[in-house]
Amino acid sequence: MIAVTISTAAAAPVASTPAEEATPVRRTRRRGLAPGKRLPASRLIGPALIVALWAAASAAGQLDPGAIPAPWTVVSTAGRLWTVGTLPTDVLTSLGRAGQGFTLGLTAGVVLALAAGLSRIGDALIDGTVNLNRAVPTLGLIPLFILWLGIGETFKIAIIAIVVYIPIYLNLHSALSGIDHRYVELAEVQGLSKIGFIRQIVIPGALPGFFVGLRLGVTGSWLSLVVLEQINATSGLGYMMFQAQNYGQTDVILVGLLIYGIFGLLSDTLVRLIERRVLSWRRTLSS
Repeated sequence: MIAVTISTAAAAPVASTPAEEATPVRRTRRRGLAPGKRLPASRLIGPALIVALWAAASAAGQLDPGAIPAPWTVVSTAGRLWTVGTLPTDVLTSLGRAGQGFTLGLTAGVVLALAAGLSRIGDALIDGTVNLNRAVPTLGLIPLFILWLGIGETFKIAIIAIVVYIPIYLNLHSALSGIDHRYVELAEVQGLSKIGFIRQIVIPGALPGFFVGLRLGVTGSWLSLVVLEQINATSGLGYMMFQAQNYGQTDVILVGLLIYGIFGLLSDTLVRLIERRVLSWRRTLSS
Protein backbone atom coordinates (compact mmCIF):
# COMPACT_ATOMS: atom_id res chain seq x y z
CA MET A 1 0.00 0.00 0.00
CA ILE A 2 2.85 2.35 0.82
CA ALA A 3 4.66 1.50 -2.40
CA VAL A 4 1.55 2.21 -4.45
CA THR A 5 1.07 5.55 -2.72
CA ILE A 6 4.68 6.59 -3.35
CA SER A 7 4.59 5.60 -7.02
CA THR A 8 1.29 7.44 -7.51
CA ALA A 9 2.71 10.57 -5.91
CA ALA A 10 5.81 10.37 -8.08
CA ALA A 11 3.76 9.98 -11.26
CA ALA A 12 1.42 12.85 -10.44
CA PRO A 13 2.30 16.15 -12.13
CA VAL A 14 3.74 18.85 -9.92
CA ALA A 15 1.72 22.04 -10.07
CA SER A 16 3.77 25.14 -10.88
CA THR A 17 3.49 28.23 -8.77
CA PRO A 18 2.28 31.56 -10.20
CA ALA A 19 5.82 33.00 -9.82
CA GLU A 20 7.26 30.21 -11.93
CA GLU A 21 4.60 30.72 -14.63
CA ALA A 22 5.37 34.44 -14.85
CA THR A 23 9.11 33.90 -15.31
CA PRO A 24 9.93 34.01 -19.10
CA VAL A 25 12.19 31.40 -20.59
CA ARG A 26 15.45 32.98 -21.77
CA ARG A 27 16.75 31.77 -25.11
CA THR A 28 20.30 32.40 -26.11
CA ARG A 29 20.52 34.08 -29.52
CA ARG A 30 23.30 32.98 -31.78
CA ARG A 31 25.64 35.67 -32.96
CA GLY A 32 25.28 36.46 -36.67
CA LEU A 33 28.07 35.24 -38.92
CA ALA A 34 27.28 37.53 -41.85
CA PRO A 35 29.36 40.70 -42.35
CA GLY A 36 26.36 42.88 -41.56
CA LYS A 37 24.66 45.71 -43.39
CA ARG A 38 26.54 47.51 -46.13
CA LEU A 39 27.86 50.91 -45.11
CA PRO A 40 26.71 53.85 -47.25
CA ALA A 41 29.39 54.93 -49.76
CA SER A 42 31.72 52.34 -48.25
CA ARG A 43 34.02 52.26 -51.28
CA LEU A 44 34.85 55.95 -50.78
CA ILE A 45 35.98 55.60 -47.17
CA GLY A 46 39.42 54.19 -48.01
CA PRO A 47 40.31 56.77 -50.70
CA ALA A 48 38.98 59.60 -48.50
CA LEU A 49 41.17 58.41 -45.62
CA ILE A 50 44.25 58.35 -47.88
CA VAL A 51 43.55 61.90 -49.09
CA ALA A 52 43.03 63.05 -45.49
CA LEU A 53 46.37 61.57 -44.40
CA TRP A 54 48.04 63.10 -47.46
CA ALA A 55 46.60 66.53 -46.62
CA ALA A 56 47.56 66.24 -42.96
CA ALA A 57 51.14 65.25 -43.79
CA SER A 58 51.45 68.09 -46.29
CA ALA A 59 50.08 70.64 -43.83
CA ALA A 60 52.50 69.42 -41.15
CA GLY A 61 55.45 69.78 -43.51
CA GLN A 62 56.25 66.07 -43.50
CA LEU A 63 56.21 65.81 -47.31
CA ASP A 64 58.56 67.49 -49.74
CA PRO A 65 56.41 69.76 -51.97
CA GLY A 66 58.79 69.17 -54.86
CA ALA A 67 58.34 65.40 -54.70
CA ILE A 68 54.74 65.09 -53.46
CA PRO A 69 52.73 68.31 -53.79
CA ALA A 70 49.86 68.98 -51.43
CA PRO A 71 46.32 67.97 -52.47
CA TRP A 72 45.25 71.60 -52.86
CA THR A 73 48.20 72.20 -55.17
CA VAL A 74 47.15 69.26 -57.35
CA VAL A 75 43.54 70.50 -57.44
CA SER A 76 44.75 73.99 -58.39
CA THR A 77 46.90 72.54 -61.19
CA ALA A 78 43.95 70.49 -62.49
CA GLY A 79 41.78 73.61 -62.54
CA ARG A 80 44.45 75.56 -64.43
CA LEU A 81 44.88 72.80 -67.01
CA TRP A 82 41.12 72.57 -67.44
CA THR A 83 40.81 76.33 -67.91
CA VAL A 84 43.58 76.38 -70.49
CA GLY A 85 41.80 73.59 -72.39
CA THR A 86 44.52 70.95 -72.54
CA LEU A 87 43.04 68.69 -69.87
CA PRO A 88 39.59 68.21 -71.51
CA THR A 89 41.28 67.27 -74.79
CA ASP A 90 43.57 64.76 -73.10
CA VAL A 91 40.69 63.23 -71.11
CA LEU A 92 38.49 62.78 -74.19
CA THR A 93 41.37 61.26 -76.15
CA SER A 94 42.12 58.75 -73.39
CA LEU A 95 38.44 57.86 -73.02
CA GLY A 96 38.19 57.23 -76.77
CA ARG A 97 41.23 54.94 -76.84
CA ALA A 98 40.16 53.02 -73.76
CA GLY A 99 36.59 52.67 -75.04
CA GLN A 100 37.58 51.31 -78.44
CA GLY A 101 40.10 48.85 -77.01
CA PHE A 102 37.68 47.71 -74.31
CA THR A 103 34.87 47.12 -76.82
CA LEU A 104 37.09 44.99 -79.06
CA GLY A 105 38.50 43.06 -76.10
CA LEU A 106 35.06 42.44 -74.61
CA THR A 107 33.70 41.12 -77.90
CA ALA A 108 36.69 38.87 -78.51
CA GLY A 109 36.71 37.52 -74.95
CA VAL A 110 33.01 36.63 -74.94
CA VAL A 111 33.01 35.04 -78.40
CA LEU A 112 36.13 32.95 -77.75
CA ALA A 113 34.94 31.86 -74.29
CA LEU A 114 31.56 30.74 -75.64
CA ALA A 115 33.20 28.88 -78.52
CA ALA A 116 35.67 27.13 -76.19
CA GLY A 117 33.24 26.54 -73.33
CA LEU A 118 30.39 25.05 -75.35
CA SER A 119 32.36 22.94 -77.81
CA ARG A 120 35.11 20.37 -77.37
CA ILE A 121 36.56 21.28 -80.76
CA GLY A 122 36.53 24.97 -79.86
CA ASP A 123 38.16 24.21 -76.52
CA ALA A 124 40.94 22.26 -78.24
CA LEU A 125 41.60 25.04 -80.75
CA ILE A 126 41.18 28.12 -78.55
CA ASP A 127 41.99 27.46 -74.90
CA GLY A 128 45.63 26.52 -75.36
CA THR A 129 46.23 29.46 -77.69
CA VAL A 130 44.71 31.95 -75.25
CA ASN A 131 46.73 30.60 -72.34
CA LEU A 132 49.87 30.83 -74.47
CA ASN A 133 49.00 34.45 -75.18
CA ARG A 134 48.43 35.01 -71.47
CA ALA A 135 51.92 33.71 -70.70
CA VAL A 136 53.50 36.23 -73.07
CA PRO A 137 53.88 39.73 -71.51
CA THR A 138 51.39 41.88 -73.37
CA LEU A 139 53.50 45.03 -73.19
CA GLY A 140 56.33 43.00 -74.72
CA LEU A 141 54.23 42.76 -77.88
CA ILE A 142 54.42 46.52 -78.44
CA PRO A 143 57.52 46.49 -80.73
CA LEU A 144 56.03 43.70 -82.84
CA PHE A 145 52.65 45.43 -83.14
CA ILE A 146 54.34 48.67 -84.13
CA LEU A 147 56.02 46.82 -87.01
CA TRP A 148 52.72 45.19 -88.01
CA LEU A 149 50.24 48.04 -87.49
CA GLY A 150 52.38 51.15 -87.53
CA ILE A 151 53.07 53.59 -84.73
CA GLY A 152 49.70 55.34 -84.86
CA GLU A 153 46.49 54.66 -82.93
CA THR A 154 45.80 51.17 -84.25
CA PHE A 155 48.49 49.36 -82.30
CA LYS A 156 47.45 51.12 -79.06
CA ILE A 157 43.86 49.96 -79.43
CA ALA A 158 45.01 46.43 -80.32
CA ILE A 159 47.20 46.17 -77.20
CA ILE A 160 44.34 47.41 -74.99
CA ALA A 161 42.02 44.84 -76.57
CA ILE A 162 44.49 42.04 -75.77
CA VAL A 163 44.83 43.20 -72.16
CA VAL A 164 41.02 43.26 -71.84
CA TYR A 165 40.03 40.02 -73.56
CA ILE A 166 42.33 37.69 -71.59
CA PRO A 167 40.72 38.09 -68.11
CA ILE A 168 37.23 38.12 -69.64
CA TYR A 169 37.94 34.91 -71.53
CA LEU A 170 39.55 33.14 -68.56
CA ASN A 171 36.78 33.91 -66.07
CA LEU A 172 33.91 33.29 -68.49
CA HIS A 173 35.46 30.04 -69.75
CA SER A 174 36.03 28.89 -66.15
CA ALA A 175 32.41 29.69 -65.27
CA LEU A 176 31.14 27.78 -68.31
CA SER A 177 33.31 24.77 -67.49
CA GLY A 178 32.18 24.86 -63.85
CA ILE A 179 28.46 24.47 -64.54
CA ASP A 180 27.21 21.39 -62.74
CA HIS A 181 26.60 18.49 -65.14
CA ARG A 182 23.39 17.64 -63.30
CA TYR A 183 21.84 20.76 -64.82
CA VAL A 184 22.78 19.45 -68.25
CA GLU A 185 21.06 16.15 -67.48
CA LEU A 186 18.02 18.02 -66.17
CA ALA A 187 17.84 20.08 -69.36
CA GLU A 188 18.01 16.88 -71.42
CA VAL A 189 15.21 15.31 -69.39
CA GLN A 190 13.10 18.46 -69.80
CA GLY A 191 13.71 18.35 -73.55
CA LEU A 192 15.29 21.79 -73.82
CA SER A 193 16.69 22.81 -77.17
CA LYS A 194 20.26 24.05 -77.58
CA ILE A 195 19.08 27.65 -77.52
CA GLY A 196 16.90 27.03 -74.48
CA PHE A 197 19.75 25.28 -72.71
CA ILE A 198 22.06 28.23 -73.31
CA ARG A 199 19.43 30.77 -72.29
CA GLN A 200 18.14 29.05 -69.15
CA ILE A 201 21.20 27.16 -67.88
CA VAL A 202 24.43 28.44 -69.40
CA ILE A 203 23.92 32.20 -69.23
CA PRO A 204 22.66 32.38 -65.60
CA GLY A 205 25.39 29.98 -64.47
CA ALA A 206 28.20 31.86 -66.23
CA LEU A 207 27.19 35.44 -65.42
CA PRO A 208 29.02 35.65 -62.04
CA GLY A 209 32.30 34.63 -63.63
CA PHE A 210 31.71 36.94 -66.57
CA PHE A 211 31.32 39.97 -64.30
CA VAL A 212 34.55 39.14 -62.46
CA GLY A 213 36.37 39.08 -65.78
CA LEU A 214 34.61 42.27 -66.85
CA ARG A 215 35.87 44.12 -63.78
CA LEU A 216 39.41 42.93 -64.40
CA GLY A 217 39.15 43.91 -68.06
CA VAL A 218 37.95 47.43 -67.25
CA THR A 219 40.87 47.95 -64.86
CA GLY A 220 43.31 46.47 -67.37
CA SER A 221 42.27 48.93 -70.06
CA TRP A 222 43.29 51.87 -67.86
CA LEU A 223 46.52 50.22 -66.70
CA SER A 224 47.71 49.60 -70.26
CA LEU A 225 46.61 53.02 -71.49
CA VAL A 226 49.01 54.91 -69.21
CA VAL A 227 51.94 53.12 -70.86
CA LEU A 228 50.69 53.22 -74.45
CA GLU A 229 49.98 56.95 -74.41
CA GLN A 230 53.65 57.64 -73.83
CA ILE A 231 54.59 56.11 -77.20
CA ASN A 232 54.33 58.47 -80.18
CA ALA A 233 51.25 60.25 -78.83
CA THR A 234 50.36 63.92 -79.17
CA SER A 235 47.49 63.94 -76.69
CA GLY A 236 46.07 61.89 -73.85
CA LEU A 237 46.68 61.66 -70.13
CA GLY A 238 49.75 59.47 -70.57
CA TYR A 239 51.23 61.98 -73.02
CA MET A 240 50.53 64.79 -70.55
CA MET A 241 52.31 62.88 -67.78
CA PHE A 242 55.27 62.08 -70.04
CA GLN A 243 55.68 65.75 -70.93
CA ALA A 244 55.40 66.72 -67.27
CA GLN A 245 58.17 64.25 -66.42
CA ASN A 246 60.53 66.01 -68.83
CA TYR A 247 59.92 69.33 -67.07
CA GLY A 248 59.81 67.95 -63.51
CA GLN A 249 56.14 68.87 -62.97
CA THR A 250 55.14 66.39 -60.30
CA ASP A 251 51.81 68.15 -59.72
CA VAL A 252 50.79 67.50 -63.34
CA ILE A 253 51.85 63.86 -63.03
CA LEU A 254 49.70 63.49 -59.92
CA VAL A 255 46.77 65.08 -61.77
CA GLY A 256 47.03 62.39 -64.45
CA LEU A 257 47.36 59.59 -61.91
CA LEU A 258 44.35 60.81 -59.94
CA ILE A 259 42.23 61.04 -63.08
CA TYR A 260 43.24 57.49 -64.05
CA GLY A 261 42.33 56.33 -60.54
CA ILE A 262 38.97 58.11 -60.60
CA PHE A 263 38.09 56.67 -64.01
CA GLY A 264 39.09 53.19 -62.85
CA LEU A 265 37.02 53.46 -59.67
CA LEU A 266 33.98 54.84 -61.49
CA SER A 267 34.06 52.20 -64.22
CA ASP A 268 34.48 49.41 -61.67
CA THR A 269 31.61 50.81 -59.62
CA LEU A 270 29.42 50.94 -62.72
CA VAL A 271 30.16 47.28 -63.48
CA ARG A 272 29.36 46.33 -59.89
CA LEU A 273 26.03 48.17 -60.04
CA ILE A 274 25.11 46.40 -63.27
CA GLU A 275 26.16 43.08 -61.73
CA ARG A 276 24.03 43.70 -58.66
CA ARG A 277 21.02 44.52 -60.82
CA VAL A 278 21.46 41.58 -63.21
CA LEU A 279 22.23 39.07 -60.45
CA SER A 280 19.62 40.35 -58.01
CA TRP A 281 18.27 36.79 -57.68
CA ARG A 282 21.42 35.69 -55.85
CA ARG A 283 21.72 35.77 -52.05
CA THR A 284 25.39 36.37 -51.19
CA LEU A 285 27.40 37.86 -48.36
CA SER A 286 27.85 41.11 -50.25
CA SER A 287 24.09 41.48 -50.70
